[in-house]
Amino acid sequence: MSEPYRVTFVCTGNICRSPLAEHVLRRHAEEEGLDVEVDSSGTGAWHLGDEADHRTVQTLRGNGYTSAHRARQFEAEWFDDYDLIVALDNGHLQELRAMAPTSRDRDKIRLLREFDPQAVDADLDVPDPYYGGQEGFEHVLQLIEAAVPGLLDEVRRGLKARG
Repeated sequence: MSEPYRVTFVCTGNICRSPLAEHVLRRHAEEEGLDVEVDSSGTGAWHLGDEADHRTVQTLRGNGYTSAHRARQFEAEWFDDYDLIVALDNGHLQELRAMAPTSRDRDKIRLLREFDPQAVDADLDVPDPYYGGQEGFEHVLQLIEAAVPGLLDEVRRGLKARG
């Protein structure tokens, strides 16, 4: 049996955007029966071991998603563990690219909104909702859900390439 396709989402502290994306993709992949493992992490260590922000949990649960989470920081040695590393904004993208040991690893890094055909090329960032209210978390969820069909297409291509 082949290994699952592995996807990780990366934001700043791993308590808002990336856990939202993790739980959304996980549910959609499970509904399709895709052999995918999904997780998330942050570029910084501020929230290591913390649960997701209460507004993240509220948004996920209010929209029918799971929400169990503990924050962790992305490590350079993890590149070999993933098929696809999804950054939530350009800052994360640049940090991950600088951390990538090889060009092959850099090629695994993509921006989430690249998978949304309606996204405008000039602004592919998913905004950080941390300093705002609940509506910012709902907006981030909408942006993530808009990218999921394209992201699932990428996962299917990756699985198919494995045979």
